[in-house]
Amino acid sequence: MLLSLVAAAAPTQAAAANTASTDAVSTPFSPSEVKTQGHERKTRNHQALNHQALDRKMAAIHAAGMYGVYAAVRDGRDEWRGAAGVTDVNSQRPVRPEMRHRMGSITKAFTSVAVLQEVAKGRIELDAPIGRYLPDLIPGERGRKTTVRMLLNHTSGIADYIPGAFPSLLKGSATSLDDNRFRHFDPEELARLGLSAQPTNEPGANWRYSNTNYIIVGMLLQKVTGENAEEYITRNVIRKAGLKHTYFPNSPRIAGPHSKMYESLYGIVDPARDYSTYDMSWGGTAGALVSTMGEVNVFYRALLRGTLLPPAQLREMQTTVPVKDEHGKVQARYGLGIQAVDTSCGRFWGHTGAVWGAESVTYSTPDGRRQMTIGYNRTKYQQLDEHGQIEPGPIDDASRSFSAEAMCGVDVHGTGEKPAMSPAPFAAPYFPSVPESLTQAFIKPSLRH
Repeated sequence: MLLSLVAAAAPTQAAAANTASTDAVSTPFSPSEVKTQGHERKTRNHQALNHQALDRKMAAIHAAGMYGVYAAVRDGRDEWRGAAGVTDVNSQRPVRPEMRHRMGSITKAFTSVAVLQEVAKGRIELDAPIGRYLPDLIPGERGRKTTVRMLLNHTSGIADYIPGAFPSLLKGSATSLDDNRFRHFDPEELARLGLSAQPTNEPGANWRYSNTNYIIVGMLLQKVTGENAEEYITRNVIRKAGLKHTYFPNSPRIAGPHSKMYESLYGIVDPARDYSTYDMSWGGTAGALVSTMGEVNVFYRALLRGTLLPPAQLREMQTTVPVKDEHGKVQARYGLGIQAVDTSCGRFWGHTGAVWGAESVTYSTPDGRRQMTIGYNRTKYQQLDEHGQIEPGPIDDASRSFSAEAMCGVDVHGTGEKPAMSPAPFAAPYFPSVPESLTQAFIKPSLRH
């Protein structure tokens, strides 16, 4: 599931059906035994990389209707990189594995690492009220009750700014996407859009995904360090991890080889429209990063092996809260900018991301040995049913099959001793939570109750 930057473009119900957690987990794999305490759980049952199977299953994603897809998969020293499809539906130029890609909410792990580095230095306290650091932004009782930790693990109750920044989405229209293509948003503007909206819950009461949280912690970084947050993350996280093609863009255009990025908006945009050229100030420290599939794997390997954080702060990052569906059932667990997914071959840590026209998924075993990062150049290609739930299709099935092969070396149909996969779609946006009014805007009028 996608912990999506584009939280305003997917249904609440679909989010509840497809999340990830530390008690029980809805994942692309049949659930395995889960320890609710201890992120140190050992991984197991991984099959060696089957390069031919990965080639075949990646090609199947393109054959199912995805314009272009590219991925990097690793098992120790054995690495596979592949791509299938086209960068441009008109020119038919083929995609390549090393394409630069807008990573969306995978950015959040980078931002969280930067904050935790300041925690290690004693300059930020995780359980201190955010009002101590940003009293003008979040004053009064709200500033006293909302902690830094609550922002990082999405339990602050602060609403998402996406509906305010892209208001036409509330009417089932893509007009705002085009209007904002070259618009610059300041972080404070985005933060105040979220803060002025109706809170989703009392601070700390429960989990609700909100991009506003990570805009605010970016502002916190800047306040504490005196340095632009994106520059701080670049110097202390991106460079420390040894990444060369990962950056916060300072232009609407992506530097380096990249694909066009096509948005369908659940059938509202037809034919799908290219949004690869876009001012990503609307994502900022919540989701603006550009990277490659291989470099995201390098980042997670550095993170999980202790290169970027001291042990105490890595433990905090992997301390999770439950994500529950509308019936109160635990569907997933979320840490500080990363999520835990328990599969039939063990636990993985990672995140997912989506911006207009680009989706991405990354997962790594706790030791960073087995890794998968995959990017798609077409988003929200599915249709919604009368309840606002995503109707999975052939692309989702093919993506789920590829992920099973990449992460565990299992066949989607479960043959022999290989564990079967659950029917939950893997490429669909998993975590975005949006107001019911927004969900209804994407349901065909004839289907509304």
